[in-house]
Amino acid sequence: MAPRPITASRMGHVGCCLITLTMAGVAAAPAVETLAPDQLGTVEIAAPAAALTFARIAAAGGPRVIAVSKCHAGQVAGVDLSALLGRDVSDPIAVLGEIGYEALRDRIVAATERAQIVVPASDLILPVDLGDHHVAAGTNYPEHADEAEVEDGPFLFAKLVEPTGPFASVSAGDALLDYEVELAWVALAPLAAGETPARIGLVLCNDYTDRATLLRRVDAWDPTSGKGFTTGKSFPGYLPVGSLFVVPDDVRAFAAALELRLWVNGELRQRSPVAAQVWDLDEMLARTWARRAATWEHRGARVSLLPDAGAIPARTLLMSGTPGGTVFAGVDMSARASGVLAWLGGGWQTPLTAHVVEAYIDRARAAARYLQPGDRVTIHVNRLGVIENDIVR
Repeated sequence: MAPRPITASRMGHVGCCLITLTMAGVAAAPAVETLAPDQLGTVEIAAPAAALTFARIAAAGGPRVIAVSKCHAGQVAGVDLSALLGRDVSDPIAVLGEIGYEALRDRIVAATERAQIVVPASDLILPVDLGDHHVAAGTNYPEHADEAEVEDGPFLFAKLVEPTGPFASVSAGDALLDYEVELAWVALAPLAAGETPARIGLVLCNDYTDRATLLRRVDAWDPTSGKGFTTGKSFPGYLPVGSLFVVPDDVRAFAAALELRLWVNGELRQRSPVAAQVWDLDEMLARTWARRAATWEHRGARVSLLPDAGAIPARTLLMSGTPGGTVFAGVDMSARASGVLAWLGGGWQTPLTAHVVEAYIDRARAAARYLQPGDRVTIHVNRLGVIENDIVR
């Protein structure tokens, strides 16, 4: 575990990953494990009694929904809901709202061979239509809180970006591009304040982040305010979503049994059970309602945690945070020392923290520490599917 931040009595409290004594990379890393060449092609699928699992493929008339029963050796098998119901079915949330969970499950289980379909797993697209204003949790796993040097989390912020499909490329641009595997809860219908949904969907996502943008805007004295996180995480393409959309019968038990895993270029970087979260679904909902009126500056405008403080809209992702193992693991000693020297050498008109941040960014770029064009980021979670993104210029 990383050392705790400097206390106020020693240097004045300067939380969040800026002026602490943790060396980058000190936080414990997952055991080295490589991604088997055929691992992505096989995903365990929950039985219909435990969950309904949906995927989509592109078709001439628009997306086509499959109720998935098997994903093995690069092939996805299941029931074509358009063939089953005799009409175009393009979105799983819409058909669940029309038919109902139990009735749809019964029809899927009783489907004849005529409605069965097998497609390549590589053909799967975004599995469900989603919004572009989402609620995200920061430092909701203790290991990530330690490596990011945040003592008072978890906390919430808004992520404002349209989701992309599981195999979309992600542009590194000029960013310090970082990955974050996350489980997201998906509202199936609008949720009123204090409402506990009878059912809620689940989907994987990768909460890509430009650490340079975030660090330049974060409030080092109060990182859990969420300041800077929306701007650092809301660039186009920064929210690829997993290949499957899952609606469990018992969402809490289902989620608690999942294990998140992420690889970069075949090397394991993140691995954690979802059960390690500090806030579960119910606590995250309660915290969302408590903070629903919060706003932040984002690209010259004020943005809120929710687009409407009175409800969580259907198709909103509640992103539940990432485990330890991100590229960012605290600001290293050399960056802090360089920042202090720049400040003492006449840079007093600029805050000390800004000097430290710029020194960290310069060193990270020179060392190519973050994701680079040509890298591949892969997520594989049984019962939830896969995400695989090539990093491009």
